[in-house]
Amino acid sequence: MGGQTSARDRAWPFWPIVPLYPYGQRATLRREILADQVWTFEQVQGIFYVVVPIRMTVIKLAAGGLLVYAPIAPTRECIALLRELEAAHGPVQYILLPTVSGLEHKVFMGPFARCFPTAQVWVAPNQWSFPLNLPLSWLGLPANRTQVLPADSGQTPFGDEFDYEILGPINLGLGPFGEVALFHRRSRTLLLTDTIVAVGERPPAIVQLDPYPLLFHARETGAEEVPDSEASRRKGWQRIVLFALYFRPSALQVIPWGEAFRAAGTAPDRSRQAYFGLFPFRWRSDWGRSFAALWGEGRPFVAPILQTLILNRAPQQVIAWADRVQQWQFESIIPCHFEAPIKANPRQFRQAFAFLEKNPALGPESAQLPEPDFELLRSLEAGLIKRGVTPPAQEKV
Repeated sequence: MGGQTSARDRAWPFWPIVPLYPYGQRATLRREILADQVWTFEQVQGIFYVVVPIRMTVIKLAAGGLLVYAPIAPTRECIALLRELEAAHGPVQYILLPTVSGLEHKVFMGPFARCFPTAQVWVAPNQWSFPLNLPLSWLGLPANRTQVLPADSGQTPFGDEFDYEILGPINLGLGPFGEVALFHRRSRTLLLTDTIVAVGERPPAIVQLDPYPLLFHARETGAEEVPDSEASRRKGWQRIVLFALYFRPSALQVIPWGEAFRAAGTAPDRSRQAYFGLFPFRWRSDWGRSFAALWGEGRPFVAPILQTLILNRAPQQVIAWADRVQQWQFESIIPCHFEAPIKANPRQFRQAFAFLEKNPALGPESAQLPEPDFELLRSLEAGLIKRGVTPPAQEKV
């Protein structure tokens, strides 16, 4: 739900800190996942119209009140939608920052916490900032009510309803990667930040509120005028998914800039919104195969970026964490990006990490992603290692 709102309601004035599209205007969509128990709040963000959902999850506590996992931009619209839940179910009592390296999540934490001055703030351990490693209070988090999550969830005031397992720290060079998997026992829901995603064939509702990015990427050339249809939106979304998860999949050809500038002169839309007609890439006719491999009929998988640049730095640590999470009897997964909820069981969750094992017991849910699509990511990895920016990957377990 989300009703009619004004530009003032959607305004996010701090967008220059992390200048991602849609910049100073962020619509919010609230969805009820489980009646009177679990809700998601979604906005969009991206670069060059490669827009994907960013999501926070709100869970009702058994004794009344709410827990918020991974806050998003606290616009007037977002806070008003959350106030409606507070009126029905009690105040926000706990706000969790479940990541240490996701700047697109961390940037909202301080402003969001200030909207709920009585809520306890909990953050994943090993927080860091770049270029200076500043105290949490300097990053906008309220010093008098911010605590670091202990290793044992039973030591927290919400430990009677939730279990969590902390992944990390994984050394990436500039700073560590870490994430908190949170399990809500009553709803049998697993909350994750970035480690697991799933994609849908059709664009999510939040992305369709502004279809321009979908239609932009549905084009074959900058000169093509694409009708606003379900087919165009679906085509644009599937290409956005490939951009977002691979940067440059094998089916994408980047054309020379000289050719791109000449073609821009014939584009029907040469406005600033359309990047002055520039459309410097061309898709091969078989691009749909790469998307189909990612989609896998909705099964969960680890994003190629995390497979190539992050989790393979500590395969033993990741597998041990996944094994601990697998012990929980969850029925659905809510990540912070792409599709949610994902209908998945512990076995399907664990299967997603098979890429870290030498001899995995592959099942029908295994994500067999095409190796050619990893070419750019492998090249980036090699360059970062050569320059000493990040350590090399470790051997599979």
